[in-house]
Amino acid sequence: MLVGPPGTGKTLLAKAVAGEANVPFFSMSGSDFVEMFVGVGASRVRDLFRQAKEKAPCIIFIDEIDAVAHKRDARGGAGREDEQTLNQILVEMDGFDNDSGVIVMAATNRVDMLDKALLRPGRFDRHVNVTLPERKDRLEILKVHFKGKPVAEDVDLEALAKKTAGSSGADLANIANEAAITAAREGHKVVTNADLTEAFERVAIGPERKSKVMNDKERKITAYHEAGHAIVGHVLPDSDPVHKVTIIPRGSTGGVTWFLPPEDRSYKSVYELKDILARAMGGRVAEKLIFGADAVTTGASSDLRNVAELAKSMIIEEGMGDGTRNLVFPSEATGYYTITTGKPYSEKTAEQIDAEIKKLSNEASVRAENVLKANKAILDKLAEELLAHETLEEKELEPILKGAKLPETAKLHK
Repeated sequence: MLVGPPGTGKTLLAKAVAGEANVPFFSMSGSDFVEMFVGVGASRVRDLFRQAKEKAPCIIFIDEIDAVAHKRDARGGAGREDEQTLNQILVEMDGFDNDSGVIVMAATNRVDMLDKALLRPGRFDRHVNVTLPERKDRLEILKVHFKGKPVAEDVDLEALAKKTAGSSGADLANIANEAAITAAREGHKVVTNADLTEAFERVAIGPERKSKVMNDKERKITAYHEAGHAIVGHVLPDSDPVHKVTIIPRGSTGGVTWFLPPEDRSYKSVYELKDILARAMGGRVAEKLIFGADAVTTGASSDLRNVAELAKSMIIEEGMGDGTRNLVFPSEATGYYTITTGKPYSEKTAEQIDAEIKKLSNEASVRAENVLKANKAILDKLAEELLAHETLEEKELEPILKGAKLPETAKLHK
């Protein structure tokens, strides 16, 4: 069983195994078995395994197996088409012996949804986790996708690999294609670093909306908003470095402040997550300081949504609350709900979780406000530069942010 997020190359890996072994490859998707008529899926399973036995040695590959192999329950019944299909797969896999010469592979990004009978020893008992690529892997993947494309000599694929933490192989292929399209659109004979940057940002957030006209007041609000994010993120010790700030609308955003981690990390500490919360609040707080507490805009709606989601995850999934430290709570996907709350925990616990989330959000807001008050002159300077130039890269940001200080009131005691 190949398990991993979408776009990580599970299907390609299965094809590569068949190619290296030089054996026939029978491939079907889970959805190919699904039909309106009961019994058709099971019939197709029988036909697939019969053909495979005739051509042995060979490989059977079932992509997106969760389409037909999700957990059975009492609400289903033997007459359901998907359950008949799953039962037939289980029967066919039990019919193999060690000398059959048929290897069965499958892929899914939702292994938690699969029926346990499918995963027991003798069936899909070997799991291969196909994870998102690390930086060195992303560089090699980018080299593959840019092979054959005309690329300028100074193009820095290593810098792009650094930027694309969390991207799958499919995402990287998309960036390579977008870079080639951008180069053609701009009339370039080769793909340049500027084309790479535009492609990455287009894929990550969306295209620039230069046609969107903002009046002077909106531009000033956006400049202070993005400057607030940048300064808070720059000053806090456990935040990622500021990479770029722009007030050019892109996708659904009015402006963007990029923070890039210096290296891929498997874990984040509570200090790092609290710094992420504070820098996310930096935009709303900057608006409040400059334009007044009652003059805040809808520009921070996505920031506030991200703060709420991250704070909730910290409390419910990571056990990072002060009063709920080391406690995690079942997700609503478990299917268990209490009558009073409609959630998988009691009303009293729900109130405690809400209080912890509010506490994290308020703490982030206070820390961001203390940082920006202590660096008001730099906030004004950065906003002015953004209004003048619209986009500032890392090298242009360094002299502006130089001298920014972390006040004692914004520190987390370790």
